[in-house]
Amino acid sequence: MRYRLAGMAVICVAGALMVNGGAAYAAESKSLPKDSSTSIEEAFGEPVGALALLDSEKTEEEYKSAAKQAEGALWGYTNLGISNVDDNLNIRKIPDEEGKLIGKLPSNAACELVSQEGEWTYIRSGKVEGYVKSEFLLDGWEAKKRAMEQISRVAVVNTTSLKVREQPNTDCEVITLVPNGEELEVVEEMDDWVKIMIDDEENYVSAEFVKIEEKLGSAITLTELMYGQGVSDVRVDLCQYAKQFVGNPYVWGGTSLTKGADCSGFVLSVFKKYGISLPRTSGSQANAGRKISMAEAQPGDLIFYAKGGRINHVALYIGGGQVVHASSPKTGIKISNYNYRTPAKVVRVLP
Repeated sequence: MRYRLAGMAVICVAGALMVNGGAAYAAESKSLPKDSSTSIEEAFGEPVGALALLDSEKTEEEYKSAAKQAEGALWGYTNLGISNVDDNLNIRKIPDEEGKLIGKLPSNAACELVSQEGEWTYIRSGKVEGYVKSEFLLDGWEAKKRAMEQISRVAVVNTTSLKVREQPNTDCEVITLVPNGEELEVVEEMDDWVKIMIDDEENYVSAEFVKIEEKLGSAITLTELMYGQGVSDVRVDLCQYAKQFVGNPYVWGGTSLTKGADCSGFVLSVFKKYGISLPRTSGSQANAGRKISMAEAQPGDLIFYAKGGRINHVALYIGGGQVVHASSPKTGIKISNYNYRTPAKVVRVLP
């Protein structure tokens, strides 16, 4: 006997009850009405992960198996929460507006909902645990819907140094090298190759040396927002200014920090705020300052990347081995490890 979705409340993805220090947070469990003729696709959008098992037609045993998986972790979260803010949601050590800031949860990023204390919710996300204002979180059904709109497929590098190629063959040019553990945005999976995005360009990597995963954004730690000692105030201020635009859109040819910029437009506009005029393109910006080594780099210096020996991307070094840059239309302005691809040149513009 086979079952259709109509007339059955087959979708019931319940958040598990989690206990922390005696307090508990239970995400709302929701299901389709019993008389619903809504399809899985209409209810969830295109199925993803465990939810893809919930097709519009399944045997009873297949439904039981799918339901069992759906009751478990979705994308690594058993009690999924999504930040519902335009920029970043502050994470604090205690449930108080004056509490110590320990991290930030970017717009539409995911977290584990652990417990609720009045107007505050205790969360876990990435390497951060702390309190956020509950009014800025989605949970239950709304969180799952938002998550599926934001989910990304990434290729996680599982070899020491992955070659990124211009075409899906070993005879073509190697564009850059990507270190172990880096995540590359997936465009298309092929038989032996994966088409990926390196910033705003499509390239290819061998499927043998990556693992494809579904991923949601997560919290940024306080360490990722801090700088090393001995850095001038203007450098700290410039980097802090640049990072407030993380999550804003990438627009090719754009220079707006809020409405959209490409890599060189982002850098140009950040430095313009501090009275420094830079050329428009990344290739020209690479010749605008003094060349230094990566070992000399300080927050506020510029790191350039190349394709075929030609500079085609620029990022702002923010210290701690990280850069902020306008990466691609999918990811927008983001923070990455400085060596997420092989640096070609480091330039100092600030005195």
